[in-house]
Amino acid sequence: MRALASLFRWSAVAVVAAGVWAAPPLPAQERESEAAPGEHRQLHPEAREAISKLRSPFCPGLMLEVCPTSNADALRDSIDAEARDGAAADSLVDMVVASYGEEYRAFPQGHGAGLLAWVVPPVGLLVGVGLVVLALKRLRGPSGTGTGAPEGLTREEEARLDAALAEFDAMEEAEA
Repeated sequence: MRALASLFRWSAVAVVAAGVWAAPPLPAQERESEAAPGEHRQLHPEAREAISKLRSPFCPGLMLEVCPTSNADALRDSIDAEARDGAAADSLVDMVVASYGEEYRAFPQGHGAGLLAWVVPPVGLLVGVGLVVLALKRLRGPSGTGTGAPEGLTREEEARLDAALAEFDAMEEAEA
């Protein structure tokens, strides 16, 4: 009985191994096998530049150049084909943005509403630093000493201070 169970196990292992060996490659493996080992598909320079300026409409949070889906492959291929036909990188980016939406542009434009994305953060930072400096100046007080108290003491205040110090010294001598 044990021999039959052992034979059954080895037969199952052999069937699984044969299935794995004979199975067609996965899509990702096929893409890698198209290029030489350690080498990526050669894209047109304009296509490469355009793809680096786009976020993927198919992989949320990823750039188009790293999205692993077949839809992203097709989009990269169409961008490459357009670039090989003479399209410039900026026109390729505009083509994708027109098809999928402005949110897939990786970097805001340098004009129009996109200009606000470049201008507002540094201006906000400068305004914030200015407000902090102004608040610190107000906390220091008008004299610049940091205490906010008048610089000199009146004669009456000096007399009270001398009396308090004398009383303090007398208490220390009494304790010692």
